[in-house]
Amino acid sequence: MTKTLDTFVTVDEIRAARERIRGVAVFTPLLEVKRQAIGPSGHQAIFLKCENFQPMGAFKIRGAFNMIAQLPKELLDRGVITYSSGNHGQAVALAAQKLGAKAVIVMPTTAPQVKIDGCKSYGAEVIMAGTTSLDRQARAEKEARERGLTIVPPFDHEQIVIGQGTVGLEILEQCPEVGTVFVPAGGGGLASGTAAAIKQIKPSVRIVAVEPLGAPKMTRSIEAGQPVTLPSSASIADGLMNLRPGNITFAHIQKFVDEVVTVGEDDIAQTVAWLFSNAKLVVEPSGAVTTAAVRLGLGHAEGTIVAVVSGGNVAPEAFTKYLAS
Repeated sequence: MTKTLDTFVTVDEIRAARERIRGVAVFTPLLEVKRQAIGPSGHQAIFLKCENFQPMGAFKIRGAFNMIAQLPKELLDRGVITYSSGNHGQAVALAAQKLGAKAVIVMPTTAPQVKIDGCKSYGAEVIMAGTTSLDRQARAEKEARERGLTIVPPFDHEQIVIGQGTVGLEILEQCPEVGTVFVPAGGGGLASGTAAAIKQIKPSVRIVAVEPLGAPKMTRSIEAGQPVTLPSSASIADGLMNLRPGNITFAHIQKFVDEVVTVGEDDIAQTVAWLFSNAKLVVEPSGAVTTAAVRLGLGHAEGTIVAVVSGGNVAPEAFTKYLAS
């Protein structure tokens, strides 16, 4: 069933996805960082949900495998295609490889080489197209029509949202006392799925979505009451530079997310370095935005804080620059 703006993914669907992806996606650790100066309140603890420990370095494997694993054999035999700045592309490539299907990944010409190489390492064909999510989506749709491939959207599909929602289930199991969860927001798959899982099980938990100041598509859409397309976006958080949220993801964020906040470029870069120094983690800028928001005291956090670290696919030369910031 395709979700509409009036229906939402269920906890039962997310629990079923968890069983489906078991053995492919990792039950990632929840790392407590103690006695560090987090924000204006001084010394406090923060728990990091380390999705950078997934086999392809980011949470995206959850949604990608959940969707592809349910495709009929005739569609799997034809192959799948997606459009991605990198992490979803790697997830689709890995999921397709495990399921014996061909994968084609359409990536922006600005994609980090580490993410391009990641897709190719799983046997995927990579096509470079434009610089925006709309550019690569158009190319993927054209290739799908001409080659009979099935599109695996990066976020705006119920099975993608359901798969990403397994992050929320794990957080509640690992930290039953959680009071506030910070989650990154690009197209909204992770934010909407995580929020849907947590809010339907423990409504008292506060959910804060975080996006870069240079790509405030969720902020603008919430203000407008409907999905808004930005004229442009720019950020070192390349995985969060979407110009527009999805219809399905936006509806879930409207219902289940308490607040959307933005963080600036310097704060993101400094937090990449902070996470390395204080948690010994290699985190890409997109995965650092949540901890940046916590460090800035954003989101009106209550109780025990969990920040989702969504990925760790960062080029060595860029990472070195962030450490020096």
